[in-house]
Amino acid sequence: MNFFINKKMVILLNNLCFNLNFLQRDYLMKVIKKFCLGLFLFGGISMIAFSGGIDLKSQAFPPALDSYGDADLIKSGEITATLKNRIIHNTFNLWASLIFLFAIIHTFFAGKILVYAKKVEKKISQKMKANGKSEDEIKRNPSFKGEMLHFFGEVEVIFGIWILALALATISFYDWETFKNYIVHTVNFNEPMFVVVIMALASTRPIMIFSKQILGVFASIGKNSPGAWWISILTMAPLLGSFITEPAAMTIAAMLLADQFYRHKPSSKLAYATIGILFVNISVGGTITHFAAPPVLMVAAKWEWNMSFMAINFGWKAFVGIVISNILYFLAFRNEFAELYSISKKTNSVEEQSNLDGDSVPFWIIFVHLIFMCWTVVNAHYPPLFIGGFLFFLGFSIATRPHQSHLSLKTPLLVGFFLAGLVTHGGMQAWWIAPVLSSLGDVPLMLMATVLTAFNDNAAITFLSTLVPEFSITAKYAVVAGAVAGGGLTVIANAPNPAGQSILSKFFPGGVNPAKLFLGALIPTIILGLVFMGIPQDLVDPKKIKNEITEF
Repeated sequence: MNFFINKKMVILLNNLCFNLNFLQRDYLMKVIKKFCLGLFLFGGISMIAFSGGIDLKSQAFPPALDSYGDADLIKSGEITATLKNRIIHNTFNLWASLIFLFAIIHTFFAGKILVYAKKVEKKISQKMKANGKSEDEIKRNPSFKGEMLHFFGEVEVIFGIWILALALATISFYDWETFKNYIVHTVNFNEPMFVVVIMALASTRPIMIFSKQILGVFASIGKNSPGAWWISILTMAPLLGSFITEPAAMTIAAMLLADQFYRHKPSSKLAYATIGILFVNISVGGTITHFAAPPVLMVAAKWEWNMSFMAINFGWKAFVGIVISNILYFLAFRNEFAELYSISKKTNSVEEQSNLDGDSVPFWIIFVHLIFMCWTVVNAHYPPLFIGGFLFFLGFSIATRPHQSHLSLKTPLLVGFFLAGLVTHGGMQAWWIAPVLSSLGDVPLMLMATVLTAFNDNAAITFLSTLVPEFSITAKYAVVAGAVAGGGLTVIANAPNPAGQSILSKFFPGGVNPAKLFLGALIPTIILGLVFMGIPQDLVDPKKIKNEITEF
């Protein structure tokens, strides 16, 4: 009798604990919702209150850096006083940067949001099954809550989502016309549009087969093992980026890594080390020329840096740093590469036999694809030309359908949307980035550029450095070196990174973890920083030489 009573008590206690946990979770969700609503309302009211007391509509937007009247503070090195003065001068600066900070924080929680979204979808699908719904009905009626959580967990859309908050802040402080003019006339969307087109072209079957054949020559030296392909892709593809642009090189490298390396399921450590070193190598690999890397492109015309200057001062150093990083990582994971090779030998023979007939594309089709890519690269600054060329390409791909794979524009468009959001937010950060950069010596400047690059697009960092007056050639070199070396630390650090993450994210359960990505890219970043700043070299300013010749 006591046994049955005790058993019933245990069941009652378990049910009570479950109900308490459920109530706690429900209460916690209500508290979170109230907190978010309160934060939104407080933020909106405070923005209206701040904007109501200051007439900003007559000012330029965003304010010109020389409009703050704090040149003396900057020269004296009083950065805190400078930033405080700029916030007082225009309170909107603080709100724009806070919104950008919230967007960055959001990217760190994207993976967890996706995990929660899958749990919600699973729970609702189980509930629908219990109610007698078929699998087809469940697929045709997805959970709205789950879909919205998926949307908020997609890294590529996060900065676009937070543009809504930025629009609200801008309208509160200024008006709709100000925000509209900023989007239409101030923000330059050429790069996002270019990335969409070049990604779509680089991911086509003829280009991938051609790239595979070229890199396969180097991989054959190591018997086409996963390690040999790893070395070949991470060494040659980044250097190729100096001529076909970094976004195209990233697309090719990521897709080849997915096919030749990641499909063998490396450990989490090696997977993150690989994506980290890929991002860093692509970032520095485009510095042989003056037109392929976005951070270099931003300063090349203003500082008159041509191809010879880039190759002599950056290009060969980037190659040295890439080789050192690759060798170091390869040696660190040599045992795992050996294991992957033994696994790949069991599967490759069957797959190669099944793919013999599938890897054949007439050379003239590959040649036409290369012409379309060259057209896009040459006219990268002229959207009507490269978009028009892409429309012609779509017609050509339909005409040669038997030799084409399915052309999916989802990934390129998502990456383009990501970059569009990033440049929109980044255009409002000059008020604090420019004075920080101008106050530092060469080595601290390089380190600060590397750190800032992790939280903002490196092209934005170098662009803002062109606004700093009286920058010495060593300071110019330091800021570009820091920007390209730090281009792999986060997904937002370099324009091509979202493309690589989008292609490879399926190999990372729950998506690419920002902290693990940072750790994977940290050692190559340090190596490249030491190579760029540690190798002694006399820098000659091309602009100064040109001015001296003109005066003579």
